[in-house]
Amino acid sequence: MAAAARAGRRGVPEARLLVALLLLALVVSGHCLDAHHRGLKRRRRKHEIHSPIKTVVVVVMENRSFDHILGWLRRTRPDIDGLTGRESNHLNASDPSSPEIFVTDEAGYVDSDPGHGFEDIREQIFGSADTSAVPPPMSGFAQNARGMGLGMAQNVMSGFKPDAIPVYASLADEFAVFDRWFASVPTSTQPNRLFVHSATSHGLTFNARKDLIHGFPQKTIFDSLEENGLSFGIYYQNIPATLFYQSLRRLKHLVKFHQYSLKFKLHAKWGKLPNYAVIEQRYFDCEMFPANDDHPSHDVARGQRFVKEVYETLRASPQWNETAMIITYDEHGGFYDHVPTPVVGVPQPDGIVGPDPYYFKFERLGVRVPAFLISPWIEKGTVIHEPNGPQESSQYEHSSIPATVKKLFNLHSNFLTKRDAWAGTFENYFKMRKTPRTDCPETPRGDKVTATIWPQGRFISVRISSGVDSTCLTAQR
Repeated sequence: MAAAARAGRRGVPEARLLVALLLLALVVSGHCLDAHHRGLKRRRRKHEIHSPIKTVVVVVMENRSFDHILGWLRRTRPDIDGLTGRESNHLNASDPSSPEIFVTDEAGYVDSDPGHGFEDIREQIFGSADTSAVPPPMSGFAQNARGMGLGMAQNVMSGFKPDAIPVYASLADEFAVFDRWFASVPTSTQPNRLFVHSATSHGLTFNARKDLIHGFPQKTIFDSLEENGLSFGIYYQNIPATLFYQSLRRLKHLVKFHQYSLKFKLHAKWGKLPNYAVIEQRYFDCEMFPANDDHPSHDVARGQRFVKEVYETLRASPQWNETAMIITYDEHGGFYDHVPTPVVGVPQPDGIVGPDPYYFKFERLGVRVPAFLISPWIEKGTVIHEPNGPQESSQYEHSSIPATVKKLFNLHSNFLTKRDAWAGTFENYFKMRKTPRTDCPETPRGDKVTATIWPQGRFISVRISSGVDSTCLTAQR
């Protein structure tokens, strides 16, 4: 499918709508780099960070549920709330005598795109338009997918074997995985991405192109960082979705946008990564520059390669011992997950209600999604379950990112909304050790990282090592 068609389906505006701004950002970024770095040093001295973490790196992938990506890790990691193989959906959620579709471990790298709009997700979670069930039965995934084509019901009930996603399997063993992290809102990509950095979608419940082009006025974690004299940067590939925040379109922020291929590795090598770095993927699928965001039907093997590249770059940086990397997914993309979505005790962020015909109040979360916490301050094999507060009903969701950054960096700014004030935070996981680990896997010095993908994603080879021994992880379709 052409890139423009994909953009229309997913609600990401066409590149030409913002190309002038992006080019200007790139030019100014290049000319002002030295001055910008001097400014960062001055600003960092003004605000004291008490945490061992001085740099937070955020990567948000696209449209996969926890069970779809990580559910089968439970075979070797029983401490993870994953799949047993007994989970299923009936093709007719209201008819227990209808055919039953069980979960499998046969997901492919290139999948069709299941439904993941507001109505689709409501049906997937509740099995009907009735949202009164507490907890929700998570019974409508196969039913919703059935009408999309032959094999789609089985497709949404399928997940990956651990050896098919070697980068994630390794990161889960070496660092921390959350098994209770949910999308912020039960709908599609952009509302959830807005929550990541602002703890609200400002009433957006679908990928409304007109609204996205106009931009959203809410305060963001970028604003809070600036108020406290701390730095941030966006490393984008073909278009930065962070430009949907109006405040980031201000002329003074042009130097914060960097072309990923030109600047990310350079800044990491120099030890010049900002306090808060957002890494954006290639969202458009073009022949010469294929997408690497994991959005169906984009190749998951390319997503594995991208995540490894970011991790290896950070691991080789002189800032590594002060760095935390967060990887999550914006929403579940229509794929099955067995953990009930939280529907009780979720606060409305800012009093803004969604548009007709649903007038959604943002009082329930989306489906569970994968999430990792990567840092030399994290113990091997950590599994993070439900949070301990700040409220009894608190959960980990995308608003946990700005909430945790506020605490990690001792920000004097208020919480952004009621949602990040409520969301679980994970700053205490960096306090379990007195010193950073020295055994984090890395590519051996002088050894070229192997991460090769054959056409159509048939093969990915990933080499990581710890100490003298190295491991070559291979996944085949």
